[in-house]
Amino acid sequence: MSENFTHDVVVIGGGGHVGLPLAIALADRGSKVVVYDVSDRAVATVSAGKVPFKEPGAEPVLQRVIAEGRLTASTDPAVVADARNVIVVIGTPVDEHLNPDPNAIPNALEGCSRYFRDGQLLILRSTVYPGVTALVEKMIAGLGVDMPVAFCPERIAEHKAMEELYSLPQIVSSRSEVGRARAAELFGTLTDKIVDLEPEEAELAKLFTNTWRYIKFAAANQFYMMANDRGLDFEKIRKGLTQDYPRAKDLPGPGFAAGPCLFKDTMQLAAFDDNRFALGHSAMLVNEGLPLYLVSQLEKRFDLENLTVGILGMSFKAESDDIRSSLSYKLRRVLKFKAKAVLSTDPYVSEEVDDTLLPLDDVLAKADILIIATPHDEYRDLKTDKPVADVWNLTGNGVVV
Repeated sequence: MSENFTHDVVVIGGGGHVGLPLAIALADRGSKVVVYDVSDRAVATVSAGKVPFKEPGAEPVLQRVIAEGRLTASTDPAVVADARNVIVVIGTPVDEHLNPDPNAIPNALEGCSRYFRDGQLLILRSTVYPGVTALVEKMIAGLGVDMPVAFCPERIAEHKAMEELYSLPQIVSSRSEVGRARAAELFGTLTDKIVDLEPEEAELAKLFTNTWRYIKFAAANQFYMMANDRGLDFEKIRKGLTQDYPRAKDLPGPGFAAGPCLFKDTMQLAAFDDNRFALGHSAMLVNEGLPLYLVSQLEKRFDLENLTVGILGMSFKAESDDIRSSLSYKLRRVLKFKAKAVLSTDPYVSEEVDDTLLPLDDVLAKADILIIATPHDEYRDLKTDKPVADVWNLTGNGVVV
Protein backbone atom coordinates (compact mmCIF):
# COMPACT_ATOMS: atom_id res chain seq x y z
CA MET A 1 0.00 0.00 0.00
CA SER A 2 1.24 3.48 -0.91
CA GLU A 3 2.38 5.65 1.99
CA ASN A 4 -0.14 8.24 0.80
CA PHE A 5 -3.11 6.01 1.66
CA THR A 6 -4.18 4.49 4.97
CA HIS A 7 -6.37 1.81 3.33
CA ASP A 8 -5.96 -0.50 0.39
CA VAL A 9 -9.66 -0.46 -0.51
CA VAL A 10 -12.83 1.51 0.12
CA VAL A 11 -16.09 -0.07 -1.02
CA ILE A 12 -18.72 2.57 -1.80
CA GLY A 13 -22.13 1.10 -1.02
CA GLY A 14 -20.32 -1.61 0.88
CA GLY A 15 -23.11 -2.53 3.29
CA GLY A 16 -25.13 -4.49 0.75
CA HIS A 17 -25.29 -7.92 -0.86
CA VAL A 18 -22.56 -7.19 -3.42
CA GLY A 19 -20.22 -4.87 -1.56
CA LEU A 20 -20.00 -6.43 1.89
CA PRO A 21 -18.99 -9.98 0.87
CA LEU A 22 -16.34 -8.47 -1.42
CA ALA A 23 -15.04 -6.23 1.39
CA ILE A 24 -14.89 -9.21 3.75
CA ALA A 25 -13.09 -11.39 1.18
CA LEU A 26 -10.50 -8.73 0.35
CA ALA A 27 -9.84 -8.13 4.04
CA ASP A 28 -9.58 -11.87 4.53
CA ARG A 29 -6.83 -11.95 1.90
CA GLY A 30 -4.80 -9.22 3.56
CA SER A 31 -6.16 -5.90 2.27
CA LYS A 32 -7.01 -3.13 4.69
CA VAL A 33 -10.61 -2.28 3.80
CA VAL A 34 -13.12 0.38 4.78
CA VAL A 35 -16.81 -0.06 4.00
CA TYR A 36 -18.51 3.23 3.15
CA ASP A 37 -22.30 3.29 3.20
CA VAL A 38 -24.86 6.06 3.65
CA SER A 39 -26.98 3.84 5.89
CA ASP A 40 -26.28 4.42 9.58
CA ARG A 41 -27.97 1.14 10.38
CA ALA A 42 -25.90 -0.89 7.91
CA VAL A 43 -22.65 0.62 9.16
CA ALA A 44 -23.58 0.01 12.81
CA THR A 45 -24.50 -3.59 12.03
CA VAL A 46 -21.28 -4.27 10.14
CA SER A 47 -19.18 -2.55 12.82
CA ALA A 48 -20.77 -4.88 15.39
CA GLY A 49 -19.57 -7.87 13.36
CA LYS A 50 -22.99 -8.73 12.00
CA VAL A 51 -23.94 -9.34 8.37
CA PRO A 52 -27.30 -7.58 7.80
CA PHE A 53 -28.54 -10.27 5.42
CA LYS A 54 -28.22 -14.01 4.96
CA GLU A 55 -24.83 -14.97 3.48
CA PRO A 56 -23.46 -18.32 4.69
CA GLY A 57 -19.92 -18.22 6.02
CA ALA A 58 -19.56 -14.43 5.89
CA GLU A 59 -20.17 -13.46 9.50
CA PRO A 60 -17.34 -15.42 11.17
CA VAL A 61 -14.86 -13.99 8.67
CA LEU A 62 -16.25 -10.49 9.20
CA GLN A 63 -15.77 -10.77 12.94
CA ARG A 64 -12.21 -12.02 12.50
CA VAL A 65 -11.09 -9.28 10.07
CA ILE A 66 -12.64 -6.61 12.30
CA ALA A 67 -10.79 -8.01 15.31
CA GLU A 68 -7.56 -8.06 13.31
CA GLY A 69 -8.05 -4.43 12.26
CA ARG A 70 -8.39 -5.11 8.54
CA LEU A 71 -12.02 -3.98 8.11
CA THR A 72 -13.88 -0.94 9.36
CA ALA A 73 -17.13 0.75 8.31
CA SER A 74 -18.12 4.40 8.09
CA THR A 75 -20.86 6.77 6.93
CA ASP A 76 -18.30 9.54 6.38
CA PRO A 77 -17.57 10.02 2.65
CA ALA A 78 -14.17 11.46 3.56
CA VAL A 79 -12.90 7.89 4.01
CA VAL A 80 -12.92 7.63 0.21
CA ALA A 81 -9.81 9.81 0.13
CA ASP A 82 -7.91 7.36 2.33
CA ALA A 83 -8.01 4.35 -0.02
CA ARG A 84 -5.75 3.42 -2.91
CA ASN A 85 -8.54 1.48 -4.63
CA VAL A 86 -12.11 2.81 -4.77
CA ILE A 87 -14.68 0.10 -5.56
CA VAL A 88 -18.19 1.23 -6.49
CA VAL A 89 -21.06 -1.26 -6.14
CA ILE A 90 -23.80 1.05 -7.42
CA GLY A 91 -25.60 -0.47 -10.39
CA THR A 92 -27.63 1.03 -13.24
CA PRO A 93 -31.31 1.20 -12.22
CA VAL A 94 -34.30 0.64 -14.51
CA ASP A 95 -37.25 3.00 -14.08
CA GLU A 96 -40.98 2.20 -14.08
CA HIS A 97 -40.96 2.36 -17.88
CA LEU A 98 -38.13 -0.23 -18.05
CA ASN A 99 -35.63 2.37 -19.22
CA PRO A 100 -32.12 2.29 -17.73
CA ASP A 101 -30.57 5.51 -16.46
CA PRO A 102 -26.96 5.59 -17.74
CA ASN A 103 -26.23 8.72 -15.69
CA ALA A 104 -27.24 7.17 -12.35
CA ILE A 105 -23.72 6.03 -11.47
CA PRO A 106 -21.92 9.25 -12.49
CA ASN A 107 -24.57 11.23 -10.59
CA ALA A 108 -24.22 9.00 -7.51
CA LEU A 109 -20.46 9.47 -7.55
CA GLU A 110 -20.82 13.26 -7.45
CA GLY A 111 -21.19 13.11 -3.67
CA CYS A 112 -17.81 11.41 -3.30
CA SER A 113 -15.96 13.01 -6.18
CA ARG A 114 -14.40 15.78 -4.09
CA TYR A 115 -12.49 13.04 -2.23
CA PHE A 116 -10.98 11.45 -5.34
CA ARG A 117 -7.21 11.79 -5.48
CA ASP A 118 -4.34 11.27 -7.88
CA GLY A 119 -3.03 7.72 -7.66
CA GLN A 120 -6.35 6.09 -6.86
CA LEU A 121 -7.97 3.40 -9.01
CA LEU A 122 -11.75 3.55 -9.50
CA ILE A 123 -13.36 0.13 -10.02
CA LEU A 124 -16.98 -0.25 -11.12
CA ARG A 125 -18.31 -3.52 -9.75
CA SER A 126 -22.08 -3.76 -10.29
CA THR A 127 -23.88 -4.32 -13.58
CA VAL A 128 -23.89 -1.19 -15.73
CA TYR A 129 -25.57 -0.11 -18.95
CA PRO A 130 -23.14 -0.40 -21.89
CA GLY A 131 -21.19 2.84 -22.16
CA VAL A 132 -21.40 3.78 -18.47
CA THR A 133 -17.72 3.00 -17.93
CA ALA A 134 -16.93 5.55 -20.64
CA LEU A 135 -19.25 8.08 -18.97
CA VAL A 136 -17.43 7.63 -15.67
CA GLU A 137 -14.08 8.00 -17.43
CA LYS A 138 -15.31 11.29 -18.90
CA MET A 139 -16.47 12.43 -15.46
CA ILE A 140 -13.09 11.63 -13.89
CA ALA A 141 -11.26 13.40 -16.71
CA GLY A 142 -13.42 16.47 -16.06
CA LEU A 143 -12.31 16.47 -12.44
CA GLY A 144 -8.69 16.65 -13.51
CA VAL A 145 -7.77 13.68 -11.32
CA ASP A 146 -5.20 11.08 -12.37
CA MET A 147 -7.45 8.13 -11.59
CA PRO A 148 -7.71 5.15 -13.97
CA VAL A 149 -11.16 3.55 -14.27
CA ALA A 150 -11.78 -0.21 -14.45
CA PHE A 151 -14.92 -2.29 -14.82
CA CYS A 152 -14.67 -5.61 -13.00
CA PRO A 153 -18.19 -7.08 -12.72
CA GLU A 154 -19.30 -9.22 -9.82
CA ARG A 155 -20.43 -12.70 -10.86
CA ILE A 156 -21.43 -14.30 -7.59
CA ALA A 157 -24.78 -15.79 -6.63
CA GLU A 158 -26.38 -14.89 -3.32
CA HIS A 159 -25.48 -17.38 -0.58
CA LYS A 160 -22.40 -18.51 -2.51
CA ALA A 161 -20.34 -15.34 -2.22
CA MET A 162 -17.78 -16.68 0.23
CA GLU A 163 -17.11 -19.58 -2.10
CA GLU A 164 -17.44 -18.00 -5.54
CA LEU A 165 -15.39 -14.86 -4.84
CA TYR A 166 -12.42 -17.19 -4.56
CA SER A 167 -13.31 -19.79 -7.19
CA LEU A 168 -14.83 -17.95 -10.16
CA PRO A 169 -12.75 -16.25 -12.85
CA GLN A 170 -12.74 -12.46 -12.53
CA ILE A 171 -13.33 -10.32 -15.61
CA VAL A 172 -11.05 -7.27 -15.60
CA SER A 173 -11.34 -4.39 -18.05
CA SER A 174 -9.84 -0.94 -18.35
CA ARG A 175 -8.80 1.35 -21.17
CA SER A 176 -5.70 2.12 -19.13
CA GLU A 177 -2.90 -0.45 -18.94
CA VAL A 178 -2.14 0.82 -15.45
CA GLY A 179 -5.78 0.42 -14.46
CA ARG A 180 -5.96 -3.08 -15.92
CA ALA A 181 -2.77 -4.18 -14.18
CA ARG A 182 -3.79 -2.75 -10.82
CA ALA A 183 -7.28 -4.24 -10.97
CA ALA A 184 -5.83 -7.62 -11.89
CA GLU A 185 -3.38 -7.36 -9.00
CA LEU A 186 -6.16 -6.56 -6.51
CA PHE A 187 -8.54 -9.31 -7.64
CA GLY A 188 -5.60 -11.64 -8.00
CA THR A 189 -5.54 -11.77 -4.20
CA LEU A 190 -8.91 -13.57 -4.45
CA THR A 191 -8.51 -15.71 -7.56
CA ASP A 192 -5.73 -16.59 -9.98
CA LYS A 193 -8.24 -16.74 -12.87
CA ILE A 194 -8.27 -13.30 -14.50
CA VAL A 195 -10.11 -12.72 -17.81
CA ASP A 196 -9.05 -9.62 -19.79
CA LEU A 197 -11.70 -7.77 -21.81
CA GLU A 198 -12.23 -4.26 -23.07
CA PRO A 199 -14.75 -2.19 -21.04
CA GLU A 200 -17.60 -2.44 -23.55
CA GLU A 201 -16.96 -6.18 -23.94
CA ALA A 202 -17.06 -6.63 -20.17
CA GLU A 203 -20.26 -4.60 -19.86
CA LEU A 204 -21.98 -6.81 -22.43
CA ALA A 205 -20.50 -9.98 -20.95
CA LYS A 206 -22.19 -9.21 -17.64
CA LEU A 207 -25.53 -8.40 -19.26
CA PHE A 208 -25.35 -11.44 -21.56
CA THR A 209 -24.72 -13.70 -18.55
CA ASN A 210 -27.77 -12.60 -16.59
CA THR A 211 -29.99 -12.42 -19.67
CA TRP A 212 -29.00 -15.93 -20.75
CA ARG A 213 -30.10 -17.27 -17.37
CA TYR A 214 -33.37 -15.33 -17.58
CA ILE A 215 -34.10 -16.76 -21.04
CA LYS A 216 -33.35 -20.32 -19.88
CA PHE A 217 -35.77 -19.89 -16.98
CA ALA A 218 -38.39 -18.56 -19.39
CA ALA A 219 -38.00 -21.60 -21.64
CA ALA A 220 -38.48 -23.91 -18.67
CA ASN A 221 -41.51 -21.97 -17.48
CA GLN A 222 -43.10 -22.02 -20.94
CA PHE A 223 -42.51 -25.76 -21.21
CA TYR A 224 -44.05 -26.18 -17.75
CA MET A 225 -47.20 -24.33 -18.77
CA MET A 226 -47.52 -26.43 -21.92
CA ALA A 227 -47.27 -29.68 -19.98
CA ASN A 228 -49.42 -28.51 -17.08
CA ASP A 229 -52.22 -27.38 -19.38
CA ARG A 230 -52.48 -30.98 -20.53
CA GLY A 231 -52.35 -32.50 -17.06
CA LEU A 232 -48.76 -33.72 -17.45
CA ASP A 233 -45.92 -33.55 -14.93
CA PHE A 234 -43.21 -31.34 -16.42
CA GLU A 235 -40.65 -32.31 -13.79
CA LYS A 236 -41.05 -35.97 -14.69
CA ILE A 237 -40.57 -35.06 -18.35
CA ARG A 238 -37.54 -32.89 -17.54
CA LYS A 239 -35.86 -35.60 -15.52
CA GLY A 240 -36.48 -38.08 -18.30
CA LEU A 241 -35.03 -35.94 -21.08
CA THR A 242 -31.99 -34.79 -19.06
CA GLN A 243 -31.01 -38.18 -17.66
CA ASP A 244 -27.50 -39.00 -18.91
CA TYR A 245 -28.06 -36.62 -21.83
CA PRO A 246 -25.39 -33.87 -21.77
CA ARG A 247 -27.02 -31.59 -24.34
CA ALA A 248 -30.04 -31.05 -22.09
CA LYS A 249 -28.39 -31.02 -18.68
CA ASP A 250 -28.70 -27.23 -18.33
CA LEU A 251 -32.51 -27.20 -18.68
CA PRO A 252 -33.66 -25.75 -15.34
CA GLY A 253 -36.82 -26.57 -13.48
CA PRO A 254 -39.75 -24.14 -13.52
CA GLY A 255 -40.35 -21.46 -10.93
CA PHE A 256 -40.42 -17.74 -10.26
CA ALA A 257 -37.46 -16.10 -12.04
CA ALA A 258 -37.01 -13.03 -9.88
CA GLY A 259 -34.51 -11.04 -7.86
CA PRO A 260 -32.73 -7.74 -8.39
CA CYS A 261 -30.72 -8.66 -11.50
CA LEU A 262 -32.15 -10.99 -14.14
CA PHE A 263 -35.25 -9.06 -15.21
CA LYS A 264 -33.55 -5.67 -14.84
CA ASP A 265 -30.50 -6.66 -16.84
CA THR A 266 -32.60 -8.21 -19.60
CA MET A 267 -34.43 -4.92 -19.94
CA GLN A 268 -31.12 -3.04 -19.98
CA LEU A 269 -29.96 -5.22 -22.85
CA ALA A 270 -33.26 -4.64 -24.67
CA ALA A 271 -32.85 -0.87 -24.30
CA PHE A 272 -29.26 -1.12 -25.55
CA ASP A 273 -30.57 -2.87 -28.70
CA ASP A 274 -33.19 -0.14 -29.30
CA ASN A 275 -35.95 -2.43 -27.99
CA ARG A 276 -35.48 -4.91 -30.83
CA PHE A 277 -34.61 -7.71 -28.42
CA ALA A 278 -37.73 -9.79 -29.04
CA LEU A 279 -36.29 -12.82 -27.25
CA GLY A 280 -35.68 -10.82 -24.09
CA HIS A 281 -39.14 -9.28 -24.12
CA SER A 282 -40.70 -12.70 -24.70
CA ALA A 283 -38.77 -14.06 -21.70
CA MET A 284 -40.12 -11.19 -19.62
CA LEU A 285 -43.71 -11.97 -20.63
CA VAL A 286 -43.30 -15.64 -19.69
CA ASN A 287 -41.47 -15.15 -16.39
CA GLU A 288 -43.50 -12.17 -15.20
CA GLY A 289 -46.66 -13.95 -16.32
CA LEU A 290 -46.12 -17.10 -14.26
CA PRO A 291 -47.87 -15.76 -11.11
CA LEU A 292 -50.86 -14.80 -13.27
CA TYR A 293 -50.87 -18.25 -14.84
CA LEU A 294 -50.94 -19.93 -11.43
CA VAL A 295 -53.89 -17.82 -10.32
CA SER A 296 -55.78 -18.50 -13.54
CA GLN A 297 -55.27 -22.24 -13.05
CA LEU A 298 -56.65 -22.02 -9.52
CA GLU A 299 -59.64 -20.02 -10.76
CA LYS A 300 -60.48 -22.85 -13.17
CA ARG A 301 -60.54 -25.41 -10.38
CA PHE A 302 -61.84 -23.53 -7.33
CA ASP A 303 -64.31 -20.86 -6.28
CA LEU A 304 -61.35 -18.62 -5.51
CA GLU A 305 -63.31 -15.51 -4.54
CA ASN A 306 -64.76 -17.40 -1.55
CA LEU A 307 -61.51 -19.03 -0.42
CA THR A 308 -58.46 -17.99 1.58
CA VAL A 309 -55.11 -18.58 -0.12
CA GLY A 310 -51.86 -19.09 1.78
CA ILE A 311 -48.59 -18.10 0.11
CA LEU A 312 -45.57 -20.03 1.39
CA GLY A 313 -42.36 -18.08 0.82
CA MET A 314 -41.92 -14.38 0.05
CA SER A 315 -38.17 -14.08 -0.64
CA PHE A 316 -37.08 -14.24 -4.25
CA LYS A 317 -35.07 -17.46 -3.85
CA ALA A 318 -34.80 -20.46 -1.55
CA GLU A 319 -33.21 -20.11 1.90
CA SER A 320 -32.93 -16.34 1.41
CA ASP A 321 -34.21 -13.33 3.33
CA ASP A 322 -34.02 -11.09 0.24
CA ILE A 323 -37.40 -9.92 -1.10
CA ARG A 324 -36.06 -7.60 -3.81
CA SER A 325 -38.19 -7.98 -6.97
CA SER A 326 -39.71 -11.14 -5.55
CA LEU A 327 -42.62 -12.41 -7.66
CA SER A 328 -44.27 -13.66 -4.48
CA TYR A 329 -45.41 -10.08 -3.94
CA LYS A 330 -46.84 -9.86 -7.44
CA LEU A 331 -48.68 -13.11 -6.73
CA ARG A 332 -50.02 -11.65 -3.47
CA ARG A 333 -51.28 -8.49 -5.21
CA VAL A 334 -53.16 -10.52 -7.80
CA LEU A 335 -54.67 -12.83 -5.20
CA LYS A 336 -55.85 -9.91 -3.05
CA PHE A 337 -58.04 -8.98 -6.00
CA LYS A 338 -59.11 -12.52 -6.89
CA ALA A 339 -59.45 -14.38 -3.58
CA LYS A 340 -61.47 -13.89 -0.43
CA ALA A 341 -58.29 -13.38 1.62
CA VAL A 342 -54.54 -13.89 1.30
CA LEU A 343 -52.13 -14.98 4.03
CA SER A 344 -48.37 -15.22 3.64
CA THR A 345 -45.40 -16.63 5.53
CA ASP A 346 -41.65 -16.93 5.21
CA PRO A 347 -39.11 -18.41 7.66
CA TYR A 348 -36.35 -15.95 6.73
CA VAL A 349 -37.99 -12.60 5.96
CA SER A 350 -38.07 -10.52 9.13
CA GLU A 351 -41.03 -8.64 10.55
CA GLU A 352 -39.07 -5.42 10.05
CA VAL A 353 -39.09 -6.08 6.30
CA ASP A 354 -42.69 -7.35 6.05
CA ASP A 355 -44.89 -7.06 9.13
CA THR A 356 -47.84 -8.81 7.43
CA LEU A 357 -46.25 -12.25 7.58
CA LEU A 358 -47.69 -14.98 9.81
CA PRO A 359 -46.16 -18.14 11.28
CA LEU A 360 -46.36 -21.15 8.98
CA ASP A 361 -48.69 -23.04 11.31
CA ASP A 362 -51.19 -20.17 11.26
CA VAL A 363 -51.23 -20.07 7.46
CA LEU A 364 -51.62 -23.85 7.24
CA ALA A 365 -54.54 -23.71 9.66
CA LYS A 366 -56.41 -20.76 8.13
CA ALA A 367 -55.85 -21.15 4.38
CA ASP A 368 -58.10 -23.19 2.09
CA ILE A 369 -55.50 -23.42 -0.69
CA LEU A 370 -51.70 -23.21 -0.46
CA ILE A 371 -49.17 -21.97 -3.02
CA ILE A 372 -45.46 -22.70 -2.63
CA ALA A 373 -44.03 -19.48 -4.03
CA THR A 374 -40.46 -19.90 -2.74
CA PRO A 375 -38.93 -23.39 -2.52
CA HIS A 376 -37.60 -23.20 1.03
CA ASP A 377 -36.40 -26.59 2.28
CA GLU A 378 -38.84 -26.61 5.17
CA TYR A 379 -41.74 -26.88 2.72
CA ARG A 380 -40.47 -30.19 1.31
CA ASP A 381 -42.11 -32.22 4.08
CA LEU A 382 -45.28 -30.18 4.14
CA LYS A 383 -48.03 -31.98 6.05
CA THR A 384 -51.46 -30.88 4.90
CA ASP A 385 -54.61 -32.29 3.37
CA LYS A 386 -55.31 -28.99 1.60
CA PRO A 387 -54.74 -28.40 -2.13
CA VAL A 388 -51.18 -27.27 -2.88
CA ALA A 389 -50.06 -25.45 -6.01
CA ASP A 390 -46.35 -26.28 -6.32
CA VAL A 391 -44.76 -25.07 -9.54
CA TRP A 392 -41.33 -25.96 -8.12
CA ASN A 393 -42.36 -29.60 -7.64
CA LEU A 394 -40.90 -29.34 -4.15
CA THR A 395 -43.46 -31.74 -2.72
CA GLY A 396 -43.62 -34.02 -5.77
CA ASN A 397 -46.85 -32.41 -6.91
CA GLY A 398 -45.76 -31.37 -10.38
CA VAL A 399 -49.19 -30.41 -11.69
CA VAL A 400 -51.01 -27.34 -10.41
CA VAL A 401 -54.06 -28.69 -8.58
